[in-house]
Amino acid sequence: MDDQLALRIQLFRDGGQVRPEVADFVETELAALAGEGAPVTEETAGMLTSHLMMALTRLLDGEPIEEFLTDEQVAAELADHPSAVERARRTAARAEAELGATLPGSEVNFLAMHLAVLAQRVTG
Repeated sequence: MDDQLALRIQLFRDGGQVRPEVADFVETELAALAGEGAPVTEETAGMLTSHLMMALTRLLDGEPIEEFLTDEQVAAELADHPSAVERARRTAARAEAELGATLPGSEVNFLAMHLAVLAQRVTG
C-alpha cells in the first residue's frame, strides 16, 4: 500500500467516518490483495477502499444499503472475471464473520467490479 492510500484510510479513521474495526478490516484486505500481487495504490485501489469502508460502516450503523438488481452489462462483465467474483464473495464472508456486516448481493457485485479492474492492472 502506498502512502497516499494509507493517508486515505487514516483520514477516514481520524475523521470518524468509519469505525476503527472497519478501517482495520479494509487494511487487512488490502494487504492480502497486495500479497497476491495486486498493485494496491491510491490510484488503483482508492475507490475500492472508500466504497468498502463506507458500505461496511453503514451496515454496522444499521443504515440500509439499497439492493440493486444487477443489470445485464454488469453481469456480463462479472462473467468474464470469475476470480474477482469469488474474491469478492470471500471478502464478504470475512466481513460477516469478523464484523457481523452482511453485504447485500449488489454490494458484492460492486466489490467484484472493483477487484476485476484491479486484476486487469496486474495482467494488463
